[in-house]
Amino acid sequence: MPRLSLLGHVLSIAFVSVASAAGAVSCRDETYEGNRYTLCEVDAATEEMRLFLRNDAGQVMGHFSTIDAELEAEGKTLAFATNAGMYHADRSPVGLYVEDGTQVMRLITNPGPGNFGLVPNGVFCLRPGRADVIETLAYEKSQPGCTSATQSGPMLVIDGALHPKFLKDSTSRYIRNGVGTSADGTRVVFAISRNLVNFYAFASLFRDHLGLPNALYFDGNISRLHAPELGRSDAGFSMGPVIGVVEDRDGAEAATDTPLQN
Repeated sequence: MPRLSLLGHVLSIAFVSVASAAGAVSCRDETYEGNRYTLCEVDAATEEMRLFLRNDAGQVMGHFSTIDAELEAEGKTLAFATNAGMYHADRSPVGLYVEDGTQVMRLITNPGPGNFGLVPNGVFCLRPGRADVIETLAYEKSQPGCTSATQSGPMLVIDGALHPKFLKDSTSRYIRNGVGTSADGTRVVFAISRNLVNFYAFASLFRDHLGLPNALYFDGNISRLHAPELGRSDAGFSMGPVIGVVEDRDGAEAATDTPLQN
């Protein structure tokens, strides 16, 4: 093979190797309707998402750095993470919480105080090859058999409709984070606002800008994001449930290496 052709072949292989290693999650900053957001997209058909609450010793992990340290023993790392649902003072989940097939907290179906009880609320459900936001009563009826799940509320978008209690001109504005899913369960978009927004604006982001038929609110002022791709890993008080994308540590390191030297 001629030298130039050989070099091109090697470069092509190197490029494919780096691209495949770097594809776990894609994060970006974006502006919509005058509000600023950070969006992180995950392909649920190919990537590994996990929920995190306590380690094997029963201790609440609570911080992105703690979770990443726990994963190191598996040769894994956090490619992305965010808080994933409301919790009590002891960091126990307010609603349904299932982690790796084990139910920690039952489904709550009745209305109640606060954002969680602003029904309809919903469940973020992980199954092999897909992830779905499912309204709580639909979840109770269908029993979809999630391998992991976290309940939160309110729903932001329900089958293409905004939550009926959201007001466009509401003055209740906070930093907010949540998740939306496509109808086939493969496209998952996590969003966190970078300025104060109301529920209507946040829900509109998922439906009208991202084109997602179902979306769920995770939380407000305590919302935090771990996005190494953007050089961001928010610190603060200990969190309850966390959702993360996990990848091989060696693969993550390989994505930053220079594959070919002159």
